[in-house]
Amino acid sequence: MFTLRTCLVAVALAAVTLSAAPPPPAVSLIGKGAIPGTALDLSDLQGEICEAAAPNNCIPKSLLGGLGSALTYTGFDNVFMSAPDRGPFDGLTDVPYLDPIHFLYMLVDTVRPFPNIRTVLLDTRFLRNESGEHFVGAADGFSTSNPLATLCLDPEGIRVGPGGTFFLSDEYGPYLFEFDRQGQIERRLAMPPRVLIANPSEDATDELLLNLSGRQANRGMEGLAITPDGKYLVGLMQNALIQDAGLSGTDRLGVCSRLVKIDLATGRTNEYVYVLEAIDRGQGVNELMAINDHEFLVVDRDNRSYLKPGDPRAPTRKKIYKIDLDGATDVSGVARLPPSGADLAARNITPVTKTLYLDLLADEFGLKDTIPEKIEGLAWGPDLSDGRHVLYVMSDNDLNPLLDTQIYAFAVSNLNVKPSVLPGPMFPPGQVKKILRQQ
Repeated sequence: MFTLRTCLVAVALAAVTLSAAPPPPAVSLIGKGAIPGTALDLSDLQGEICEAAAPNNCIPKSLLGGLGSALTYTGFDNVFMSAPDRGPFDGLTDVPYLDPIHFLYMLVDTVRPFPNIRTVLLDTRFLRNESGEHFVGAADGFSTSNPLATLCLDPEGIRVGPGGTFFLSDEYGPYLFEFDRQGQIERRLAMPPRVLIANPSEDATDELLLNLSGRQANRGMEGLAITPDGKYLVGLMQNALIQDAGLSGTDRLGVCSRLVKIDLATGRTNEYVYVLEAIDRGQGVNELMAINDHEFLVVDRDNRSYLKPGDPRAPTRKKIYKIDLDGATDVSGVARLPPSGADLAARNITPVTKTLYLDLLADEFGLKDTIPEKIEGLAWGPDLSDGRHVLYVMSDNDLNPLLDTQIYAFAVSNLNVKPSVLPGPMFPPGQVKKILRQQ
């Protein structure tokens, strides 16, 4: 017999069942999106840029690509900044590639099915030096007489500072530069001499043979982070320095990469060690982003992808680690690091602690068969309404019209993310709204 008491008991049990519903996972894929490889930027550049050694291999000068090489959130209005790296054809082009920055509106709609990340390009601006000259991605225009004055720039990391400027890490030097929001340089930051090379060359093999110390060819400062208080930049070398047992001939050997922490007020630097598990399959570290003042996320990946033309080999390493600088040894005074992480203890060196945070190839995400080779961009976005943080992960398509830029969004709830101190919008909110209305 169904009585009022029976009904009340049923309601109570239903309430208990609802309250006992499991919480969302600590990390979940909530968004996927893409920017077509054939999309154009807002530079209004006309004509084509061609590969120097293959003049028939050309792309539009205004091709929009490489966005995932360097990505950061401006802190307001879902507006992000992106800096492609040295451009197409490994920087070897018939005319110089002009280094741009892009302002991008990006928002994940958690209610819609994939693809559900909306992207709108807001503006394209060019990077310029103190005299107003363009920075270029050219791989053959180095100057050894005054390296800091170089116009050759290979951006690999971008972060917004508390003064309304932004910082770029460069792989060619490696160098660190500060720009205003229009792309005009404001400051060139000095780097520890040990990371620099004496004899740059457009030929990577020649460069390896010509240098006994400094960064490996094409393996400079790939990752850049800024602490949330805006006081420190932290840059991460993609692989071990040459003198840190980084090479055996021209083959990579060492697994101990250096992090460089720079005090923006004084210029003082500290160095720490990040240990890769391996360096085969082109493995290296490709991005660094702050969680708080001592914890960071690191992209550690191979260079394999089913999407890479002519390469059927499966990707096996597309990982994001959480690292902690607390307790790590400052190796600023250590001239040479050993080739293996196992040898650090004998030298009384403690590397940064690292734990696997996110494996992009995990079955639960279903990305393995379509994940691009170059996962290189990390950025926090605005938090979700339930308080979870949004982590954007973006690929660098090397300005290849045949490859789309891939974007993934993850909701995370198990990180102690500290908000960044930012002064205000880098892009006028009124212009954002106007552009979005026109879409």
